[in-house]
Amino acid sequence: MIEWVSLSSGTRPVPRPVATPLVWATAVGGALLVTFLNASVGPDRPGIALAALSLLAAILGVYASFTAAPGTAVLCWLFLNGFAIPPAGTLSWTGHRDTFWLACLLTAALIGTALARLTHARAAYRSITAATAAATELYDDLDAP
Repeated sequence: MIEWVSLSSGTRPVPRPVATPLVWATAVGGALLVTFLNASVGPDRPGIALAALSLLAAILGVYASFTAAPGTAVLCWLFLNGFAIPPAGTLSWTGHRDTFWLACLLTAALIGTALARLTHARAAYRSITAATAAATELYDDLDAP
């Protein structure tokens, strides 16, 4: 007989992502920290700030959902463009450079999210497989004479 069980009941093998507003608030705080770091190193080196913000986007992607990735990338880009390159506090758009920066930040956020989802899915598969094997072994022991 088939027994229908709600998937949301009990423990979840895959953790839920952190709420998007919390991820974005953390992105703003981390981007401010990277901005201060970039100011101490020198504002004429946006590559260091881009690398640090890409790392931040990837780390935040681990805890976020896929829908938070574009917003995280844009928030990091705003701080990179507004404060990491001279003149500080002025947003500008330089076609190829800013497109590249946005692509790097979005890719980092998506890679972090995808790696987290794959890791969680693999762990969930292992726990479900182990539970199924244990249940099968239990039923086999009950059926044995």
